[in-house]
Amino acid sequence: MRKFNIRKVLDGLTAVSSAASASSAAQQQQAGNRESEIQETLQSEHFQLCKTVRHGFPYQPSALAFDPVQKILAIGTQTGALRLFGRPGVECYCQHDSGAAVIQLQFLINEGALVSALADDTLHLWNLRQKRPAIIHSLKFNRERITFCHLPFQSKWLYVGTERGNIHIVNVESFTLSGYVIMWNKAIELSSKSHPGPIVHISDNPMDEGKLLIGFESGTVVLWDLKSKKADYRYSHDEAIHSVAWHHEGKQFICSHSDGTLTIWNVKSPTRPFQTITPHGKQLKDGKKPEPCKPILKVEYKTTRAGEPFIILSGGLSYDTVGRRPCLTVMHGKSTAVLEMDYSIVDFLTLCETPYPNDFQEPYAVVVLLEKDLVLIDLAQNGYPIFENPYPLTIHESPVTCCEYFADCPVDLIPALYSVGARQKRQGYSKKEWPISGGNWGMITQSYPEIIITGHADGSIKFWDASAITLQVLYKLKTAKVFEKSRNKDDRPNTDIVDEDPYAIQIISWCPESRMLCIAGVSAHVIIYRFSKQEVTTEVIPMLEVRLLYEINDIESPDGEQVPPLPTPGTGSNPQSIVPQSHPSTSSSSSDGLRDNVPCLKVKNSPLKQSPGYQIELVIQLVWVSGEPPQQITSLAVNSAYGLVVFGNCNGIAMVDYLQKTVLLNLGTIELYGSNDPYRREPRSPRKTRQPSGGLCDINEGTMVPEDRCKSPTSDVKDNSFSRSRSSSVTSIDKESREAISALHFCETFTRKADTSPSPCLWVGTTLGTVLVIVLNLPPGGEQRLLQPVIVSPSGTILRLKGAILRMAFLDTTGSLVSPAHEPWREHNVPEDKDEKDKLKKRRPVSVSPSSSQEISENQYAVICSEKQAKVISLPSQNCIYKQNITETSFVLRGDIVSLSNSICLACFCANGHIMTFSLPSLRPLLDVYYLPLTNMRIARTFCFTNNGQALYLVSPTEIQRLTYSQETCENLQEMLGELFTPVETPEAPNRGFFKGLFGGGAQSLDREELFGESASGKASRSLAQHIPGPGGIEGVKGAASGVVGELARARLALDERGQKLGELEEKTAAMLYSADSFSKHAHEMMLKYKDKKWYQF
Repeated sequence: MRKFNIRKVLDGLTAVSSAASASSAAQQQQAGNRESEIQETLQSEHFQLCKTVRHGFPYQPSALAFDPVQKILAIGTQTGALRLFGRPGVECYCQHDSGAAVIQLQFLINEGALVSALADDTLHLWNLRQKRPAIIHSLKFNRERITFCHLPFQSKWLYVGTERGNIHIVNVESFTLSGYVIMWNKAIELSSKSHPGPIVHISDNPMDEGKLLIGFESGTVVLWDLKSKKADYRYSHDEAIHSVAWHHEGKQFICSHSDGTLTIWNVKSPTRPFQTITPHGKQLKDGKKPEPCKPILKVEYKTTRAGEPFIILSGGLSYDTVGRRPCLTVMHGKSTAVLEMDYSIVDFLTLCETPYPNDFQEPYAVVVLLEKDLVLIDLAQNGYPIFENPYPLTIHESPVTCCEYFADCPVDLIPALYSVGARQKRQGYSKKEWPISGGNWGMITQSYPEIIITGHADGSIKFWDASAITLQVLYKLKTAKVFEKSRNKDDRPNTDIVDEDPYAIQIISWCPESRMLCIAGVSAHVIIYRFSKQEVTTEVIPMLEVRLLYEINDIESPDGEQVPPLPTPGTGSNPQSIVPQSHPSTSSSSSDGLRDNVPCLKVKNSPLKQSPGYQIELVIQLVWVSGEPPQQITSLAVNSAYGLVVFGNCNGIAMVDYLQKTVLLNLGTIELYGSNDPYRREPRSPRKTRQPSGGLCDINEGTMVPEDRCKSPTSDVKDNSFSRSRSSSVTSIDKESREAISALHFCETFTRKADTSPSPCLWVGTTLGTVLVIVLNLPPGGEQRLLQPVIVSPSGTILRLKGAILRMAFLDTTGSLVSPAHEPWREHNVPEDKDEKDKLKKRRPVSVSPSSSQEISENQYAVICSEKQAKVISLPSQNCIYKQNITETSFVLRGDIVSLSNSICLACFCANGHIMTFSLPSLRPLLDVYYLPLTNMRIARTFCFTNNGQALYLVSPTEIQRLTYSQETCENLQEMLGELFTPVETPEAPNRGFFKGLFGGGAQSLDREELFGESASGKASRSLAQHIPGPGGIEGVKGAASGVVGELARARLALDERGQKLGELEEKTAAMLYSADSFSKHAHEMMLKYKDKKWYQF
């Protein structure tokens, strides 16, 4: 696992990438040794950098809104992000430039627009009618702080409540303030002696738009008459108010309070509440008030035609429920359901059938926004089951510690992973369709499969289908289930080297073709998995323990023997004889009482049932050595064709034959060099310190490292200041100065200058910039592979670069990538028939690389990328034919050799925020863009490039940001993105009914233009708020803002047309109205005639 020195990282941020011009001149071009020129097709115009999509749960959510007609959900966050969700697969991410927290969101229902209110007292109007929403208008309040907003359905006037208790009115079309203001002192007049506090609620009476209900924090509620500009009623309560909700008939409203009570008020009875409820209060026998409870943060009051209304609330639990999880309470008639949540509730909304507030609401679901999850509850089913969430919001279920990205995988992989993952799904979800169903999918222009693998702090691994800019979980593997779990902290073994998350995943090595998976964990453990569609029970889990030492020859080894010298190059002796075999954990301490020969984790000794999917092939653990814990693993590679896994740390390297379950190689880094060691080594110092965890959740970003470390002969002092430790602990000078294994690559290539044909080998890269080659002598395939030993020997080949080695790859004579050999996947848990066995015997397990089938005279190219530079080396001659100094003053965090547009290139991400690509083999600079500075270790640990111009990193603890460096993908992105807004007809308004029309009643409309327009109310004070035009442009204004009024006009026209179609009915109604009118006149005349007569005069 790579560790970074934060001081160097911060230095790197300020550095400037100076890759291109200087180093291209310095490229070593040895014409005599140069083989025929390779035609390179990639040019600068093939590259362009842009963000594509963001997946995962919105980090630190703060606001929620829903458009009931468009069926779109919006979530705002504390960092000013805006996430919009439609049907599964339709998602969108936007960002407010200021980064201020979103305090409230309001949809312009069915208009394709959204208003956001931010903590910096700005309002923004977003146009959602384009694939990438943009801000059309902004309004910045200068003198008052925004606390609450309300936009009535089908209105263009937004009510804005402030901390001072005033209400301002904003025209959503022009984003200007009306001169009409409701001042707090006018609203409360003499009803209260003190300031009523900030506005916590604004809403108009569902049956009368001219009456505005205003809730003040202190407990005062005012019903304001907009026309007469005075209060009709004032309702006072002792307890502070958190929220208010209307009954749809407009005769009652409900308030939630800070003492855990709900008060229901009749509009025309302001003296005292009609009813007071304490949902979670203990009722006392002697008629006393129930004990106070925690505040009810929000309440909603929703009616149904068929039965009792729903009262839904968050909070309000009694104070004696210590440790109880946050709850949502659903009260329906006499039943009260308390639904426990995994995280604290940020906000909730009830989804209803109608957008009209004056109709029966008919609630069907509740969307609950939690701190780290989004839950939808089905109100129509008994027991209120939750809906199965189709969005990829569980990335952070356990903190992500590493990730890998694979584009252009074998086509059968995703179906195979999906089929085993489908069996892991939970039961008991609602049977209904997911109700957030708005928007439309984009065009699928990319047809290749993409897979993202995430490793987590709890030892789990998730495979995600990431094809065509979507994300869907395929399969989850729990690696921790192979180990015994300690029940409590006291019971934990004293061999733990991390305080938390001992199973956290650090490195993932995966071969998509053979489906072999290998992981390295934080407790210095490696697990190899095979993929199988069959369920098996493993009686004994195969296990190896490896004692990986760091010794200098003049220091005695723990058992008093001198470390044996490495076999000399070319002898081909079997290191099996001189390498210590795996040590079973017989003793837990050496003679001097130090902990020795014990691994950090205990493997289960009972039979293990393994479901279809990834099944354990072998567990390898590094053990304690003379009281020193094993060092965390820094690099890992697996090869299915050779049946080998190799891993290294700051002590050395170990290679294991996972077919024969034997250790083939176990060497300290120094011993790899043999007599060729160019570095001055210091004797080791004793180390007793505990290691910090390798999990991303608890990275110590402030660790400083001493400057006096081993210097590479190829680097000067200036360069050396950027060579950082690859060791897992940065608390010791000794560990810091050690040379760790930083890169491993299996391949079939030329190992020595004299070689005439390629052979299987392992290339090893270290943190001091050295590349060493180890030759692999493999037995024949079939049964012989399991009987004869694999012979491992050093080749003597040593290459050097500046900075730690990050990545290695090989090109054939045409410049094509030579993939490592692999075995095709086959089902191992099914007995093979005789023909298959014969085929296997004849088959050599190594896939033939393109170069080995060609002429012997033809060559290969090794591409090696370090933190500082890249080199292309011709093989077998080992001449450096191209060199590129990627950065002088920063360092490369991630380098990948990837394919793009039927060619290949080297892609690098630097600590100074630059993303660069270079052609291969000539290392011409093709792209150099300043993308983002390295602001935390999470980005450094998770950034990865893959084929076809794709890349990703973890942008927050809960979200993955994907980007592309391909010009073609950037051009197609607009088509691939989904559409949020779709033309939907607004539902018809509820029918007023004949008698309501006849005698008045029903919903009263209000001409707000007449009240709030400039002609009636004048202009607002210029110093109060400042209008800022948004980047959405004039087209956006036409498309969304004027759409508010335009759509309204169209809706009214549509209603008129409908009215014409109902001609006959209308005529009859008109006739009835006429006769009713004449009857009314006659009645009035009669009343006047007899008005002054006494009863006895009739």
